Amino acid sequence: MAWLASFRLRLLFRSAFLLLALATLAMAVYVLQEEKQRSYDNYQSGFGKTKEQIAAKLRHPTGQLALLNPPGPGGPVTPLHPVLLPYSAIDFDDQTKVRNAVEMAGCLVQYKHYGSLCVAIGNNPWAGGFIYAAGTFASTTLLAHRIGDEWLDSAHRLRVEVALRGQTYRWIAPFEPLTVQGNPRREGIRGRLTGYVDIGGRDYTGERPVKEFRGWVWQSGQCLDKDEPENADCERRSFFSLRLPVEVLRDALFQKAKPVWPPADLDQIKVRVEVLPAGDGAALFDSNAAGAIAPFSLADLRPLLLPGETLLIGKAAGTGSAEILRLSGSDSAAGEISSPLLTRLIRYLPVERYEAPIALSDEIATPMGNYTVRLQGDARSVNKRLSAVATRLSWFVGAMLLAIGLAWLIIEIGIIRPIARLTKRAKQLSKTVKTTHGLAEFDLADLRGSDELGILANCLNDLLRRVKEDAEREGIRAEQEKDMWHAVGHEIMSPLQSLLVLHGSEDDPSRRYIDRMQQAIRILYGSASPSEAFQSTTLAVQALDLDEFLRNIAGNAACVGIAGVSYERAPSPVLVRADEYPLEDVVTHVLRNADRYRPPDTLITITLTASETTVSVAIHNVGQAIPDDLIDKIFEYGVSDQAEAGANGSRGQGLFVAKTYMAKMGGTITAHNDEDGVRFVLGLQRAMAG
Repeated sequence: MAWLASFRLRLLFRSAFLLLALATLAMAVYVLQEEKQRSYDNYQSGFGKTKEQIAAKLRHPTGQLALLNPPGPGGPVTPLHPVLLPYSAIDFDDQTKVRNAVEMAGCLVQYKHYGSLCVAIGNNPWAGGFIYAAGTFASTTLLAHRIGDEWLDSAHRLRVEVALRGQTYRWIAPFEPLTVQGNPRREGIRGRLTGYVDIGGRDYTGERPVKEFRGWVWQSGQCLDKDEPENADCERRSFFSLRLPVEVLRDALFQKAKPVWPPADLDQIKVRVEVLPAGDGAALFDSNAAGAIAPFSLADLRPLLLPGETLLIGKAAGTGSAEILRLSGSDSAAGEISSPLLTRLIRYLPVERYEAPIALSDEIATPMGNYTVRLQGDARSVNKRLSAVATRLSWFVGAMLLAIGLAWLIIEIGIIRPIARLTKRAKQLSKTVKTTHGLAEFDLADLRGSDELGILANCLNDLLRRVKEDAEREGIRAEQEKDMWHAVGHEIMSPLQSLLVLHGSEDDPSRRYIDRMQQAIRILYGSASPSEAFQSTTLAVQALDLDEFLRNIAGNAACVGIAGVSYERAPSPVLVRADEYPLEDVVTHVLRNADRYRPPDTLITITLTASETTVSVAIHNVGQAIPDDLIDKIFEYGVSDQAEAGANGSRGQGLFVAKTYMAKMGGTITAHNDEDGVRFVLGLQRAMAG
């Protein structure tokens, strides 16, 4: 498993990120399952509460009123139609009783400016064919009709119209107050609404009140505007109660042995009530006005239903037709986006105590018979809502996975891949060393950088290059020394051969020593190199006036075959730490290289630059630049750009000697390409004066 060990670090990183991504997905799935279980448990509990809430609402008089008057096809609220009350009749003479009755039953239709009206009939046909109307309106202090006055428009009055079965009944009922004690504006006003058949005119001379028409009105003594003075003629709320005699309904009760009640055409009866002020002004209240708000009906139970739930309401067995209403919960998640993948995943997540579908029923007793209420639900509808919520939150999980992926990608590109390349090249280099006993070509330049891995690659690159240079120098040294020893050995071997002739006898004692000397020479062949001799040289570093030294070099350069060397002297001596003769070798090697590559009749310039601690000597020549692939190698032993360098006497050791001597003197030497040529820079340490 050694091959697997080389991938261990990469496998560790990648496995860690893979496990992190899988853990994120597992956490999301686990949360979904927990939410599904919790949603199912809540749905089971809420389903029973919804049924109890609907049943309690229907048992209330408001709910019974809705049961007795199931909603018809959708239409405008006005004109009003009588509703069947859960009471046999209304005690319309008593304000408290009639107000409690209509408010408890919830039959009031609400209008703007404190207006309301309930139009209804009792559930007992033998109470008479009456239509009851009760409601409120706002007005200033009611003006009364004076008894005996044939003109009714001088007082506040109600105008009532009932249309049914092709007939229309109209009444006009002026306000006639009762005698009360105290201040009417503070304690309120109570009066009768005397009904007359509406003749459409003002003069009611000779008209007699309708005997069965009964009406009352009570005006509060408190102003609607609390800031009004107590005795001001401000607007006050008035409550009225009417009993309208409708002969058609009464006559129908005696035509059959068992009267049909409520009338089958109850929703076809139209009732309009108007409150008129004294005079010819606009009506203070009109039941046909726009903006009326209908009372509670069975259709208002729909918001209580969740998606997938159905409410069935019908009469109990033996009391008539079965189903009278069917309501289905609106799908609140219909407009939301759901992921098909998440929906399928949620559907397959296992949960406990899952039942689908479920149903609960109850029975509501009313004066007109019993009604059954059946609530059907489907717990699977929870999946849709949960899927919609999960889809909205899936971006969070996606963002976490994206962050994990980006982190992995950054580490993969920035760390893992460079490590993999470095490992691969190290393995190749190791194989090369084992097979060829030397270093092959290697290049770590693309892995260099300022981070930890880049610094490591840079150090390895420099180390391997140094090792390679040492190995190459050692090979060159061995080869050169081998040649040298062959030459030296040849010169030595010739006299030894002569001595061997002189002492050729086998019994000659000197012959033994001559053979040992020949054997020793053969063993020493190739055991040393010139580079080792250079590196083992010991220099005598001392203070040297570099300005005077460079002046002598430039002046005597022509004597060694290097003409056209220019140097501008410094204004004062410049002392550096150096050995004069090795430094002269260094400068001479550089000048010879500059002379070799400069065009004819061009100068070689030497420039001296000094700072507080160091001194730089720049030697510049005009000519071709050093190739990019050689500029970092020209100071290596044996490197030369000339073909057959060894045959021409150039062994590629001049700049190597220069670099070696500069290092021993504590200095540096570098080469740079300029726009018009090449510049070598020698760096030396300044010496203290005195």
